[in-house]
Amino acid sequence: MPGSAGHFPSLLAVLALAATPVLQERAGQPPARPDQREPIRVGVDLITTDVIVRDGSGRFMANLERSAFDVLEDGVRQAIVSFVMVLGGRVFNETAPMAPAAREGLILPQPRREAAGRVFVIFIDDLHLDGRNTPRLRHLLGQISTELIHDGDMFAVVSTGYSSIAIDLTYDRKRLDQAIEKVTGGGLTPKEILEEPESAQGAPQVRHRAHVAFRTAWDLMQQLQQVQQRRKAFVYISNGYDFAPFQQTRARLEAERFGRAGEPDSTNPFLQQRNQFSDADLATELAELTRAANRANATIYTIDPRGLVAGPDLDQDVNPVEWQNYVTGAQNSLRVLADLTGGIAIVNRNDYLAGLRRIDNETSDYYILGYYSNNPDAKKRRRTIEVRVNRPGAVVLHRTEYALAPRGR
Repeated sequence: MPGSAGHFPSLLAVLALAATPVLQERAGQPPARPDQREPIRVGVDLITTDVIVRDGSGRFMANLERSAFDVLEDGVRQAIVSFVMVLGGRVFNETAPMAPAAREGLILPQPRREAAGRVFVIFIDDLHLDGRNTPRLRHLLGQISTELIHDGDMFAVVSTGYSSIAIDLTYDRKRLDQAIEKVTGGGLTPKEILEEPESAQGAPQVRHRAHVAFRTAWDLMQQLQQVQQRRKAFVYISNGYDFAPFQQTRARLEAERFGRAGEPDSTNPFLQQRNQFSDADLATELAELTRAANRANATIYTIDPRGLVAGPDLDQDVNPVEWQNYVTGAQNSLRVLADLTGGIAIVNRNDYLAGLRRIDNETSDYYILGYYSNNPDAKKRRRTIEVRVNRPGAVVLHRTEYALAPRGR
């Protein structure tokens, strides 16, 4: 796993505050005049969001100016201070961010500018990729190399498990080819899941692997926060997640092991309660990862390389209906990651090309809008974002929220 990326940036961090006149009087000192007080130093980060605007025919609207956009945070209109349009990977209409109007007592940082361009993180969750589908996985990565990564794109490749791939951001396409030759799926099979002893919280190995995957992705998001004024696409390759897989089959096998006749009762309240807790825990972890992606202004594009999923293999003792429910639930977790960050989920498809070309288009043609938040409640962690375009028929795609990190994290 990558190392920790450090602290979250905050929108409003008070670094120093002068002593008040009352305290000075109590210490036997004369109160300071207003012009002698130490300034309150406040750091303010530029909030940026990528925006894709298409017309009714699905074509990118490339003729928009800054005045065509309205950005609202928690319903409060924000002043757009930076505006960039990228078309075909080239930058147009660039307006550099300016610091907010200075107010007495405030010392604001100078805005940082970096070159525009595309950044891809190819996240291979081999802890949740079926080893039998390794040829399909490598074929998918080959298509990503030829259809999605172009000359001049920066990319990184990171795996979660036994493939042990950790390629930092680079322009060298040969590094991706080397990773393709090395990658291998190492996910648990249904048989391995069913044979694992179950604790009060379900199958421990299932949860541990999911925690490793989410933590690795979360760490990468912290690093992506340092990249500004670039379109950041997080290509998330996995079979998805289920914290309580095959519960009915597990209960049946347990009954057989202990010599209890008959099938387990599907209305067992304890079984239902365990499933509910597992679903809630999974939803919490998915929400935390999507919040980290939105803070980094990174869009997650999820891909399940299995393609159209049929029934379980013959050597796996799983009910076909329960298998299909497991696949659907796992793929729904991938849909959540994509939907909540403005991306798309390429699941249950044998042909990846259409999805990869859509990702290519969305990362080649877009606007970047930046603003300094004037949210009246500085303590509110989660902020909603709404972008409106005053053009008839405009279809607007963008992230819908971001969240401040808790202090001390």
